[in-house]
Amino acid sequence: MELPAPFLADRAAVDDAQALIRDHGEEAGFAAAARAEQYRVLGNHIHFARWRQIERLITYLSVDSALDTIH
Repeated sequence: MELPAPFLADRAAVDDAQALIRDHGEEAGFAAAARAEQYRVLGNHIHFARWRQIERLITYLSVDSALDTIH
């Protein structure tokens, strides 16, 4: 499977992704997408982009197989 690693601006993005996974389980990606959409509607492009990246990170973390070389 070819899934590029998501961009991480800071550690807080990982913490936010982990919190959504803990609170929403398999629906965490949808929760992040909903937050991104809320910010898009508000016209806040910075927070929209942040939550889209967190959504991608959740997808990346949810894959059970190795996505790259294992050392």
